[in-house]
Amino acid sequence: MARTLISLMGLLLLCCLAEAEYLKYKDPKQPLHVRVNDLVSRMTLEEKIGQMTQIERGVASAEVMKKYFIGNVLTGGGSAPARQASAEAWINIINDFQKGALSTRLGIPMIYGIDAVHGHNNVYNATIFPHNIGLGATRDPDLVKRIGAATALEVRATGIPYTFAPCIAVCRDPRWGRCYESYSEDPKIVQAMTELIPGLQGDIPAGSPKGVPYVAGKTKVAACAKHFVGDGGTINGVNENNTIIDRHGLLAIHMPAYYNSIIKGVSTVMVSYSSWNGIKMHANQELVTGFLKNTLQFRGFVITDWEGLDRITSPPHANYSYSVEVGIKAGIDMVMVPYNYIEFIDDLTFQVKNNIIPMSRIDDAVRRILRVKFVMGLFENPLADDSLVDQLGSQEHRELAREAVRKSLVLLKNGDSTEVPLLPLPKKTSKILPLPKKTSKILVAGSHADNLGYQCGGWTIEWQGLSGNDLTRGTTILNAIKNTVDQQTEVVYQENPDANFVKSNNFSYAIVVVGEHPYAETNGDSMNLNIADPGPNTITNVCGAVECVVVVISGRPVVIQPYLSYIDALVAAWLPGTEGQGVADVLFGDYDFTGKLPRTWFKTVDQLPMNVGDPHYDPLFPFGFGLTTKSRQTS
Repeated sequence: MARTLISLMGLLLLCCLAEAEYLKYKDPKQPLHVRVNDLVSRMTLEEKIGQMTQIERGVASAEVMKKYFIGNVLTGGGSAPARQASAEAWINIINDFQKGALSTRLGIPMIYGIDAVHGHNNVYNATIFPHNIGLGATRDPDLVKRIGAATALEVRATGIPYTFAPCIAVCRDPRWGRCYESYSEDPKIVQAMTELIPGLQGDIPAGSPKGVPYVAGKTKVAACAKHFVGDGGTINGVNENNTIIDRHGLLAIHMPAYYNSIIKGVSTVMVSYSSWNGIKMHANQELVTGFLKNTLQFRGFVITDWEGLDRITSPPHANYSYSVEVGIKAGIDMVMVPYNYIEFIDDLTFQVKNNIIPMSRIDDAVRRILRVKFVMGLFENPLADDSLVDQLGSQEHRELAREAVRKSLVLLKNGDSTEVPLLPLPKKTSKILPLPKKTSKILVAGSHADNLGYQCGGWTIEWQGLSGNDLTRGTTILNAIKNTVDQQTEVVYQENPDANFVKSNNFSYAIVVVGEHPYAETNGDSMNLNIADPGPNTITNVCGAVECVVVVISGRPVVIQPYLSYIDALVAAWLPGTEGQGVADVLFGDYDFTGKLPRTWFKTVDQLPMNVGDPHYDPLFPFGFGLTTKSRQTS
């Protein structure tokens, strides 16, 4: 009898265990809300706060992930497993973190994020596309969507499923150091360029509920619309500063692209460091919860910027417990800590346990984070593999970037009259129509002609960008010119020649490539917007002695009026990225100039801020300006 009883009890226990093994949240056939609710109901406070915590790769490990239930890791600008790390090296380190997350009691996968803001720009050998200001000049949303799809593949090639892009700021003052991250001063152009989101995430299916995030599968990544809201409108373009504007202006200029992003299923929204009329956005409950979550019905998660909570106070981190309280109560779901995660976890835990922050606010944050993770398919496919490594820097993607460069170029001047244009330039020594020019020797000059780092700008390999040609793989404008001209044409490169050298060498014409040095964020704030030395001197020395075209490499309009009389042809090339061949394609007439200014080109900085539609509008080149050319046929 005892044996029979033991057997029955064993059978009953096995049945219970089998039933317990079925977890709704692990069943992909269950509806999204059922999976989310089931998982949240099983979580402890410690596990919930872990999901709200994002830490930097440098302080992450499998052990840390497991011990603190960390739900999210990021790579900061310039942070990599090793110099020139391969796709496989990225995959290995990310999978190591993921295994730590999966070894926890509930096995909730972590999400790994990175700033892939003009291609997969932290990673060696990736395709670097033009920065957003250049894409704004193309007026081509389909191109931007294709760039999004290519970027998604390259990001996934390294095992990463989440990018902090696109930046949908409307830059209203080019003195702002992030102006190149903005597509335009015109909110309508920025709205159109939110096509990057379906490129990154996939096209949201028809009939999808509004505001619910969408990611199409393992070749797509979660996107992030940033920085909410008004980051491009700060006084004098000072980064992280105060945007003074009434509610109507905020909604009319800075908010529209968020409507489009949410309709397209954007997964996440990043909050801005800046303030609106004196209230820090990271502490603005009215806009983050009231407007973004309630009015716009955004159902993804809201994430801070890097140390965003710290910067609620001045100086940063002066009263961290206060910052945690007001930030989480404002509606922030995930905190990019990124280093002092134990302090964040302890502070938030204390505040919840002492009823300073209600559990309902924590549950809302966790539901949003889990919703995105389920939509991304992370529970079914948490570990990355090497099936997409060949996508990194692929020739197809480089050709796409080259197309983007061609379409981004804006021709601002082309000879003193339309009857005698300088562009397109001749490649050969003869048979150039319609104006035969013997071209035996040409001069290429300027600090930016043979510098891949300058060409790519900030947010390239390092946060602030780099100088030189060994940072990654690409084609400088000098090499692009050499690749394009006839073999019998001699190309002479002098970075900063004097006028006597230019006059004594009998050059047919010169190409001068000058501009800004790389920068990112506050380091790029500028009250003078000058071309970097010795650029102005190079322009006057060269263009005063020979017919010349000046190509400006910059993240925004710069001071050019004092030199305009020296210049025969002027091209705004923005920050074109690794595929400099696209510049030569258009200079030499294989393709037409089609780009239009995405922002107003001022005469003097004293005019700023000055945007199209302003009553005092008196630009050097107006918003939307751009000359065209006809492709030159050679034989």
